[in-house]
Amino acid sequence: MSEYGFNTLSVHAGAQPDPATGARATPIYQTTAYVFEDADHAAALFNLQVFGNIYSRIMNPTNSVLEERIAALEGGRAALAVSSGHAAQLIAFHPLMNPGDEFVAAKQLYGGSITQFKHSFAKFDWRVKFADGQKPDTFKALITDKTKALYCESVSNPSGAICDIEAIAKIAQDAGVPLIVDNTMATPYLIKPFDWGADIIVHSATKFLGGHGNSMAGLIVDGGKFNWGNGKFPTLSEPCPSYHGMKIWETFGDMAYAIACRVLSLRDLGPALAPLNAFLIITGTETLPLRMQRHCDNALAVAKWLQRHPKVAWVNYAGLEDNGSYGLHKTYCPKGAGSIFTFGVKGGYEAGKAIVNSVKLFSHLANIGDTRSLIIHPASTTHRQLESDQRAAAGAGDDVVRLSIGIENVEDIIADLDQALSA
Repeated sequence: MSEYGFNTLSVHAGAQPDPATGARATPIYQTTAYVFEDADHAAALFNLQVFGNIYSRIMNPTNSVLEERIAALEGGRAALAVSSGHAAQLIAFHPLMNPGDEFVAAKQLYGGSITQFKHSFAKFDWRVKFADGQKPDTFKALITDKTKALYCESVSNPSGAICDIEAIAKIAQDAGVPLIVDNTMATPYLIKPFDWGADIIVHSATKFLGGHGNSMAGLIVDGGKFNWGNGKFPTLSEPCPSYHGMKIWETFGDMAYAIACRVLSLRDLGPALAPLNAFLIITGTETLPLRMQRHCDNALAVAKWLQRHPKVAWVNYAGLEDNGSYGLHKTYCPKGAGSIFTFGVKGGYEAGKAIVNSVKLFSHLANIGDTRSLIIHPASTTHRQLESDQRAAAGAGDDVVRLSIGIENVEDIIADLDQALSA
């Protein structure tokens, strides 16, 4: 469906009327397994000689619609749906890494990702080095012969800083390693990382893709252009012992990475996505372009209002002309700078907590990308597990309040913040 526009793909990509019933909405295939035609058909499926359904830990028809849709929206070769954004990160790295291997990640990341990379991945002896996402050359300085990937967020959480994807992609290409971009905050409506040289995209579909705060999901998208046969990635290029010596890169070509994520990593690590959640994310994608534009328009209006408030020390939103990421915003996402941004409240840590305790329309919770406006004080919640210097580096200092601006009337959003700041 590549000939169709983004709005049309958001509604139709990957889906068709159910052939058995004619149902227009994608059915929820609530089944664990699938009947084989005969013994030869079963053997061919298990040997990866034909594509088809085997077991819902590995694939499911509802999930397949979601996968095809997101691959189309991102302009990728293939996608894999998993149970959460954190699961997507785990599965994305698994085919690339062996014990002792390294990757370089931007330090401007969601706090949970920093913890996963620094502590949980260390149990596999996967080692992370943190660069400055706003200074691409810092990635280059950390690359060694053990480096297997570079990683950044297109728009960072919670700071809202926009990453210079093209510059980092060039560094990754020169090093012969893939660039993985978390596109959760921007979604393909605002930024398409593959257009700027990225090789792999991950999403927490729990956020804007679903958009309604009702389901957990993660996605991995394979750009289909990386050379996995360059000698750095034996899982993909060398004989695979669990498939009788098959060479995945040689066999599957431009979708080899997506296949490996599914039939090796998801198969054995197991963070499968429930088909009901896939159905809910599919439904959310149908209104993605409409919601994202409203999110962005509302966020810009709120950010401008906060800049003028006497109890606000600063506002960090890339859509503001005096912001350090404004130029990158105009380059990478001219339709809008997203709905997530932070501001500093005068009074620091205690004042930040007081504001989240005083809102009425905003919901105080640890999520973003909802139709509803959300608020949180990262230093006492999402980034609490980090040391103070790590929190500051991630854009989550003591005075920081993070907003996820919803699609309500912007006047009502501003009025709620005004009364909370005045309380």
